[in-house]
Amino acid sequence: MRFHELLREKIYESVASVLPITAIVLLLSITIAPLSLGALALFLFGALMLVLGMGFFNLGVDMSMIPMGDGIGAQMSKSKKIYVSLFICFVLGLLITMAEPDLQVLAQQVPAIPNLTLIITVAVGVGIFLVVAELRMLLKIPLSYTLVFFYGIIFLLMFFTPDTFIPVSFDSGGVTTGPITVPFIMALGIGMASVRSDKNSNNDSFGLVAMCSIGPILSVLLLGVFYQPQEAIYTPVEVSDYLTTRDAAVEFAHALPVYFKEVAIALVPIACMFFAFQIATRRFHRHQIGRIIAGLVYTYLGLVLFLTGVNVGFMPAGQYIGGTLASGSQNWLLVPIGIVIGYFIVRAEPAVQVLTRQVEEVSNGSISQRSIQYSLSIGVAASVGIAMLRILTGISILWFLIPGYLISLVMTFFVPQIYTGIAFDSGGVASGPMTATFLLPLAMGACEALGGNILTDAFGIVAMVAMTPLLTIQILGLVGKLRRRAEKKRLQIPLTDLVDGILYFDEM
Repeated sequence: MRFHELLREKIYESVASVLPITAIVLLLSITIAPLSLGALALFLFGALMLVLGMGFFNLGVDMSMIPMGDGIGAQMSKSKKIYVSLFICFVLGLLITMAEPDLQVLAQQVPAIPNLTLIITVAVGVGIFLVVAELRMLLKIPLSYTLVFFYGIIFLLMFFTPDTFIPVSFDSGGVTTGPITVPFIMALGIGMASVRSDKNSNNDSFGLVAMCSIGPILSVLLLGVFYQPQEAIYTPVEVSDYLTTRDAAVEFAHALPVYFKEVAIALVPIACMFFAFQIATRRFHRHQIGRIIAGLVYTYLGLVLFLTGVNVGFMPAGQYIGGTLASGSQNWLLVPIGIVIGYFIVRAEPAVQVLTRQVEEVSNGSISQRSIQYSLSIGVAASVGIAMLRILTGISILWFLIPGYLISLVMTFFVPQIYTGIAFDSGGVASGPMTATFLLPLAMGACEALGGNILTDAFGIVAMVAMTPLLTIQILGLVGKLRRRAEKKRLQIPLTDLVDGILYFDEM
């Protein structure tokens, strides 16, 4: 298929993902949550950039990130020097995480801890747990045992960490698994598992993103215990109003160079690692190298357009809508509207598109993209609805997080292992840029209008979005398992019944 045909196909997919949330915001803006013309122009420009950005990004990931991660993962698993592979894993996790744009934003919003301290803490956590993930695969330890062990430590540490610091730890687990890290890490896992021939190799293809989400939570909790910050305060980004479409266009023009620089800083370490790997192993042919370089360029352009669109266009719309709905007499509408927005917005996450395609390919079509997308949409819809309910009532997030994680961890022993890996990977994937730049401002605007505590009430939405997919996708796996079992019983006709039937027809 030619390039322009591939790009057109990806853009069509992007339109289908972005159009529903765009239509919802437009409907709200002309009914119960009117936007200023400047904010509406920002949103529409942002939606257009999202469509183009996702198209280029998904094409670039297919051409570059997936082959790179797959090749590096396979080569590392073949190496007889395990300590070298483990060291490479640590360095990969460290460099990719430090370059993740979402982590830079989080660090700036937590003034209680120096930016570099938080970034290094999170990056070291990811690096260590990428090593743990490879060891788990090499030793063939079930993912469920690993998850139960480390989440048990997380729950224990929560009792020693300041209450206001807990959201920072869970949010750090979400922001590290962004659009840059997810495609590479997922492909790395598939590459590691591809050299194995045992029956569990496909199951172990997933779970690296899950482990890389645990690392930041655990390391930031430890930072909270030993660093003893006085307060983990978020500094919200100030959003200005714009009166004309020209003002909106100027804002995008000012923002584009910023994201050109940020995305370049994020992708350069990955490109350097690839070229160093190629020089050392000569794994890829000249044609493949050219395709990967072209893919990196498309990934770069796509991420610049996408991040500019969501940060400049979607953030003001989310904050205005949240504040308007909460300040009205019918603020209970926050809950049903949040559910609808959550259902559709997760489809616009670029990393979700990568995950669903990888799941269908690895499972040879037995787990379809549509089933994973529906499960994710239901999970995020529930999480946003609960988040809006918390803003209205002030219920502590721990009443939802602790039971939710406990139920999901228990379910890991009853569902097929591949669904456990997909579910915990999805938790990190779902809480991406769209959550940070639309759902979070939506919650902040509503919380501020109601006079609530933004730190404990609004920011819990990121943790909720990361938690609910664990339940919905594992329920999908459990339902599938029960259906297969019922179908198997239905097809197994007892031998005595079969003999009786033969004798009956013989007598006739």
